[in-house]
Amino acid sequence: MRRRIAALAVSALMAGGTVAMTLPAQTATAATITCHPAQMRQQIAQLKQKAAEQKRRGQREAARHTLAQADALSKKLHWCMKADEDASKPFPR
Repeated sequence: MRRRIAALAVSALMAGGTVAMTLPAQTATAATITCHPAQMRQQIAQLKQKAAEQKRRGQREAARHTLAQADALSKKLHWCMKADEDASKPFPR
């Protein structure tokens, strides 16, 4: 009898854990992300200009930080455009 109750308790906990793990995944996929490629490209260009100006002034560390921001924004733009391409295909590969 004890084994049966323990087995039922364990299976109930596992089922509850499975439900708890699937709920966040469903809500995460329901969110939409809007990307504006033209605006992002403009921001990247502005950051690169700012980095070049900082480098000319001798602020090399600040220029490196600004270039890192531009690179991160560039990667985000790439991921966003790739997601748009994959979403438009009926069966992505």
